[in-house]
Amino acid sequence: MSGKPAAAGRTRFWDRPWFLLLPAPLFWSGNFVLGRAVADAVPPVALAFWRWTLGALILLPFALPHLRRDLTVMRRHWKIIVLLTVPGIAVFNTFAYIGLGHTTALNGVMIQSSMPVMIVGMSFLFFRDTVTPVQALGIAVSLTGAMTLVSRGDPAALANLHLNAGDLWILAACVAYAAYTALLRRRPGVHGFSFIVVTFLLGAAMLLPFMVWEGLSGRPLQLTLTSVAAIGYVAVFPSILAYIAFNRAVLLLGANRTGLSIHLIPVFGSILAMLFLGERPQWFHAAGIALIAAGVVLATRHPRLSNTQ
Repeated sequence: MSGKPAAAGRTRFWDRPWFLLLPAPLFWSGNFVLGRAVADAVPPVALAFWRWTLGALILLPFALPHLRRDLTVMRRHWKIIVLLTVPGIAVFNTFAYIGLGHTTALNGVMIQSSMPVMIVGMSFLFFRDTVTPVQALGIAVSLTGAMTLVSRGDPAALANLHLNAGDLWILAACVAYAAYTALLRRRPGVHGFSFIVVTFLLGAAMLLPFMVWEGLSGRPLQLTLTSVAAIGYVAVFPSILAYIAFNRAVLLLGANRTGLSIHLIPVFGSILAMLFLGERPQWFHAAGIALIAAGVVLATRHPRLSNTQ
């Protein structure tokens, strides 16, 4: 008897996509800031490799019962699993970490804010999904809100941004993750833990030779408090918790609607800056958050969308 309410609570949470939309942008906002902060101390490929390896090892004990049931299905669908692993695990964060070593966190967040539009484009390219005019307006309004936060209400700040090699790495990373998000509907029907652990381990295996090359080229990973703390954070929060929640939301809402949650990254970044850095609330915080909220409501107002599963 005592276990039923807790189980029911977990089920209700697992089936409420609007709650599932929150963890990924919250933890990914920290991921971009941290990736920039430790760029000189932690090699990018090593950070990505150990992120996925540690994340898989942490989750493995919880995933084992499901893996025993799901391995046969996953072997049968190995091609789509590899196809999802390359852009979503091996490429996205590795490219982002490389890029953050050569550009600012502001540029990184600005480029990442374009990802919902990329997801819509990928969904159309792969599956001919379309959006209604109202949904397109919602995406545009939400993007405007994200740019308001990123620019701190100063359009000139965006006009003065100059793309460099680091920005191109991040742009390529965002294209890769947009493809991953759109293709998630093709993942085999296995438990989320099984899918996460297998793709994390497969992604780490893909990165291993590049990490060895990185170390031999003069950038070996140094085990310091900074590097261990950074790997611990990215393994648990933007990896395990964010990917589980985001992938589940895509299954429930579809790629296009879930992708809009990425516009919450500058929202959470602004809130974290107020809480931990002493930044004072400004008019652009309220304007940006209001525009993002209005855009999400517009883009998700119709229960039947062409991109839902």
